[in-house]
Amino acid sequence: MQASNTPRLETKRLIVRKFTIDDIQALYRIFSDREMNAFLPWYPVTSLQEAEKLYRVNYAQQYQQRRAYQYAICHKSDDIPIGYVHLSDTESRDLGFGLIPPFWGQGIVTEACMAVIAQAKEDNVPYITATHDVNNPRSGEVMKRLGMTYRYSYQEAWQPKNLLVVFRMYQLNLDQDKERTYMEYWNRYPVHFIEEGV
Repeated sequence: MQASNTPRLETKRLIVRKFTIDDIQALYRIFSDREMNAFLPWYPVTSLQEAEKLYRVNYAQQYQQRRAYQYAICHKSDDIPIGYVHLSDTESRDLGFGLIPPFWGQGIVTEACMAVIAQAKEDNVPYITATHDVNNPRSGEVMKRLGMTYRYSYQEAWQPKNLLVVFRMYQLNLDQDKERTYMEYWNRYPVHFIEEGV
C-alpha cells in the first residue's frame, strides 16, 4: 500500500486521486452543474471562490486525517476531474458519487467506485452503504452494479433544501459477516419500510 492516506488508484480508463488546489476550476464545473446536483442535499456552488472554500473544507481538511476516501475521478488522457467518489469515515461508511452529465452512461462511476471499494477492502473496511433518492433510480443501478443489495427505504427531511425525500439504502459487506445490515436510518426515521421488487 502506498504511504498516502488517500492512495492514487488507477483503472483501465481512469485515475482516481486526491483533489488538489489546482483542481478549483474542475471542482466548480462539477459542483455548479445543476443537473448533476439535483439529487444532492447541498445547493450548487455559484463561483470559483465557493469552489475553493468547498475544496478547503471538504477535501484539504479531510486529507489531514489518517484515512480519507475523498477521490476525484479523472480520465487518464488529461487527469482533469470530471466527478468524485467519497466514502465516509462515519459508522455508515456511506458511499457517494457524482459525475458531470457529458460522461453519463459510460460506466465511469462504476469503474471508479470499484477501485475505491477494492482499496477499502484492502484497508479492512468491513462494509459500505449507499443511499439514493427514489426519484434518482440511476444511482440505484450503479449500486447494484457494484454488488450492493437493497435493504430498506426511509423518509427524511433533507437539509438544507428542506425536501421530504424517500431514500433507498443499499449495502455491501466486505468482510465475512454477510448478514449484517446497517440499521441506523431505519431506527432514526419513523417512516421506514421495505419495498418489493427493488
